[in-house]
Amino acid sequence: MTRLPMTGVSVCIFDAYGTLFDVSAIVDGCREQLAERADQLADMWRRKQLEYTWLRSLMGRHTDFWHVTGESLDYAMNALGIADPPLRARLMEAYLTPAAYPEARAALEALKAAGHRLAILSNGSPTMLTSATMATGLDLLLDDVLSVESVGVFKPHPSVYGLVQDRFDCPPASVAFMSANGWDAAGAAAFGFRVVWINRAGLPREILPASPHIEVRTLAELPAMLTA
Repeated sequence: MTRLPMTGVSVCIFDAYGTLFDVSAIVDGCREQLAERADQLADMWRRKQLEYTWLRSLMGRHTDFWHVTGESLDYAMNALGIADPPLRARLMEAYLTPAAYPEARAALEALKAAGHRLAILSNGSPTMLTSATMATGLDLLLDDVLSVESVGVFKPHPSVYGLVQDRFDCPPASVAFMSANGWDAAGAAAFGFRVVWINRAGLPREILPASPHIEVRTLAELPAMLTA
């Protein structure tokens, strides 16, 4: 796993879901009801959520991430034979207040103290992202929260990554982009960002035209590399 200092960075951009916010824990409050189907539902829900963003982008049929999240949950519940509207409502509500990974705050604090500008770039809708950052207190550390709704297409379309340049008026090479999603890391690298893949599960790299520059296991490793 590559761990090299990354110099010349002035802006640190973070993906939200799966990177700062633990989407795998969304179902935790409903595990008693879901029993043995909890992990299966969580995995299928997340997989369909991502698939629907890519398919809608290819179809040219954009809708915001909240609707995609609901549609993918409906698919997963139907596939598992779960018909429970109150449970669905609880799961969707949990997406508005996800837990941050335990090391997220300290990592962002260290990067901010080092003089970096910090922002989120996410598929999430503005309402979802405002709720999540405020619930975790990360809003106080961020210079901005950028949503794909500004361009009406999901990652990894290049216009999404271009939002960072527009907001911070900086060349791609001065941006460190952090994501736990391998496909997102590849998209950001193809755009020209310096990319850190938060590879928590120790997965192989995606076989795509561009690759992340650095791999780490947790956000806690970032300050040492980006403040060197």
